[in-house]
Amino acid sequence: MSIDEPQVSEAVAAVTDPELRRPLGELRMVGDVQVRRKRVSVGLVLPVAHYPQVDELEDRVRRAVGVLPGVDQVEIRTAVMGEEDRARLRALLRGESTADSGSVDSGGGADAHAGHSHGGGGALGHEEGRPNRFMLPRSKTRVIGVSSGKGGVGKSSVTVNLAVSLARAGYDVGVLDADVYGFSVPKMLGVADDPLIIGDLVVPPTAHGVRCLSMGFFVPDDTPVIWRGPMLHKALEQFLVDAYWGEPDFLLVDMPPGTGDVTLSLGQYLAKTEVLVVTTPQPAAQRVAQRSAYAARKLKLAVRGVIENMSWFTGDDGTRYELFGAGGGQSLADELGVPLLSRVPLVPALRAGGDDGVPVVVADPDGEAAVVFGELARTIVDMGPTRVYRSELTVR
Repeated sequence: MSIDEPQVSEAVAAVTDPELRRPLGELRMVGDVQVRRKRVSVGLVLPVAHYPQVDELEDRVRRAVGVLPGVDQVEIRTAVMGEEDRARLRALLRGESTADSGSVDSGGGADAHAGHSHGGGGALGHEEGRPNRFMLPRSKTRVIGVSSGKGGVGKSSVTVNLAVSLARAGYDVGVLDADVYGFSVPKMLGVADDPLIIGDLVVPPTAHGVRCLSMGFFVPDDTPVIWRGPMLHKALEQFLVDAYWGEPDFLLVDMPPGTGDVTLSLGQYLAKTEVLVVTTPQPAAQRVAQRSAYAARKLKLAVRGVIENMSWFTGDDGTRYELFGAGGGQSLADELGVPLLSRVPLVPALRAGGDDGVPVVVADPDGEAAVVFGELARTIVDMGPTRVYRSELTVR
């Protein structure tokens, strides 16, 4: 049986790229297809030389082509895009016309920024006038800020495990680590790669099905970020505008503790953020968390509920020990007039997962904490967004 070459090209074009999460045909990443007897040779045109998840991409192409009638062998060849094709790709990902993007990469050509970056300030170069796509009326993304009044209550571990739970439930999820001074999400999520840099476009890396972007990718771990408010605002703006997030169902924002400059910037730049407040059971933590909730409301952000972390520890005998007291989460929820969404137990695997980069919902998916995070994810999905943005309701 002869192989239908157009059918092969169509099958390759329909394959979804695991990094950019769009079909190869749409991304113009399909090269020439050659057919010789029962062997098919497929060309892939990659945006950069060291393209992440290329093995997974090649496996997807082989599976898509290998099932076609007459195909016994599939060979993959790769090449790297030229400057004009790369500029066209950036324009496509940003939703711009190719005329707006220019014909070459900004900043000195294709090789100046193409590839991975760590500590490269040029990757965050911002071009004025680009929209914050999360605030467009047609955006389907629910932006959820995870907040706390103080550090040490496990806010970041809640963010990471909630994000992975949502991803495992089939949702497209991103995490923005907005805790610029105390970034920890990449390590806790177990991100192995730096962001992909295509010209001046940043593609957040993925771990456990969750995209992540953090200041931790651009400064060494031992370097403190000593910035005033305007620089913080600019950095967060660039994480949203100069990054390709796609159109996730959820963008979780790990907010810094307290009520400072970053919170003000998020209130200005992500005005449709729904806020979840994390506290621990003791009254002292509950009172501090209350301030962050009131700050969110002053910024017109919707506070959707409270999450009580470290609620109890289950001993070997099955007894629950409330090591940090009891009732703080419910008391805070009652004070704010919102539901207590979840009580998360204190388990050693939760702490270990943060250190090892293996979230507890991955390390122990049937464990006590993972079950609670799964229920929390379902609760948030069932709540629905607090505001519905529809283009047909736009007043002109």
